[in-house]
Amino acid sequence: MSIAESRRGDRLKWFTSSYSNGAGGECVECAWTSGGVLVRDSKGSGESAISVRGDAWRSFVQNLKHGQSAP
Repeated sequence: MSIAESRRGDRLKWFTSSYSNGAGGECVECAWTSGGVLVRDSKGSGESAISVRGDAWRSFVQNLKHGQSAP
């Protein structure tokens, strides 16, 4: 699913990181799609999001879990 598809009325389930404290800090929200993940600024939820392929997202998250920077 692309951002354009989500604007046609498909309901996305956005979530924040488990590290987010809900105090309105600098956070991002993510939503799973059929092709990967959409990422947006939690303060600008009505604005555009970026689309990340599933394999790139998994690699990014695994690197974070192991304390490595992204390649």
